[in-house]
Amino acid sequence: MIEKSFATLFFLKQPRGYVKGNDMPIYLRITVNGERKEIVTKLTCNPDRWNNQAQRLRGTNENSKTLNAFLEVLERKVHEARLRLVDASKPITAEAIKNILIGQEEKPRMLLEVFQHHNDQLAALVNTEFAPATIKRYDTTLEHTRSFIAWKYKQADIDIKSLSFDFVSDFEFYLKSVRKCNHNSAIKYIGNMRKIVNYSLKSGWLPKDPFFGFKMAKKEVVRDYLSEEELQALASKQFSIERLSQVRDIFLFSCYTGLAFIDVFQLTPSRIAKGIDGNQWIFTFRQKTDTPTRIPLLPQAEEILCRYKANPKCINEGKVLPILSNQKMNAYLKEVADLCGITKTLTFHIARHTFATTITLSNGVPIETVSKMLGHKSIRITQHYAKIIDRKVSEDMLLLQTRLQVRQGSAT
Repeated sequence: MIEKSFATLFFLKQPRGYVKGNDMPIYLRITVNGERKEIVTKLTCNPDRWNNQAQRLRGTNENSKTLNAFLEVLERKVHEARLRLVDASKPITAEAIKNILIGQEEKPRMLLEVFQHHNDQLAALVNTEFAPATIKRYDTTLEHTRSFIAWKYKQADIDIKSLSFDFVSDFEFYLKSVRKCNHNSAIKYIGNMRKIVNYSLKSGWLPKDPFFGFKMAKKEVVRDYLSEEELQALASKQFSIERLSQVRDIFLFSCYTGLAFIDVFQLTPSRIAKGIDGNQWIFTFRQKTDTPTRIPLLPQAEEILCRYKANPKCINEGKVLPILSNQKMNAYLKEVADLCGITKTLTFHIARHTFATTITLSNGVPIETVSKMLGHKSIRITQHYAKIIDRKVSEDMLLLQTRLQVRQGSAT
């Protein structure tokens, strides 16, 4: 911020209990854009010897020369302080200039300190405004940033003012080369870093945006989902181990509701009630985005819920399904996939993709409805699944084209 007005003024200030004829202290007033700050110079002068217009002592004796020289040096220091602020691209204020003169310059704001403060605030709001996974994601980014600073700068922390485009570019390189992150993971971590940068920009701690010109685009990822045939193989399989049977049922429940693992894990009987059509619906909030989700229960999902109404674990924990930890569910799903002849790497999140593609969009459910049931904040997120469906349409049409060519060839 460049100042529109800047002025200095030396003046005498009458103290309390002043006795006429005594000396008065000399003050320096700094005015920037109408903001005034005063500094006592620790010098005194008799009012009869003070020239208000010149802002100096009258006379040419040695005492007057010495005092006036000191005032000139002090005035020069004010202009030097202003230039320091200009060189550092800091806002020029009367307060900032005063702090430099009295030796109380602003303490450098260190990147990791600001980042840690941000994470501490998030942690204080966990389970109220933020999910634990969000806190973990930012903590991981902080640790990556800490390691990067040690790797790149051989320092424990750096002044936030030193952030530049090179810092961001080198951080991306570090994440991909040293930490072995894929492109999208690296961009996610850099996106978390950008939140800290934006906060610093708004707080006036950064003169310019180091992300200016940096491309944050993610690469499109084709996510796996189960086909109708694979779903049928999963649903019809008889397991000799009850644990695998339960894992399969819970996975299928997510396939028919679109709920993410954490939302199934937290689902209680109170969240299931009659909807507008008189049938059973799920009324809940997505933990990840805290958006309301209303999902009509398909018969397949209702059947699974009925199967576990009397399950001791469900009764004791007040849950609708005897769900295990996400890690255990994914480990057992690999066994389930092997036994069902499914070659895809089965994870719980594939169930959500299956609901979006095979269960809903492929069967003509409008994308707006699917987006609402998935709890997406923007339909653009749901459009990713529509692209998958378009790919399926393309594959089916190519198969049709091949069949038609075969028929045409046999006819001739």
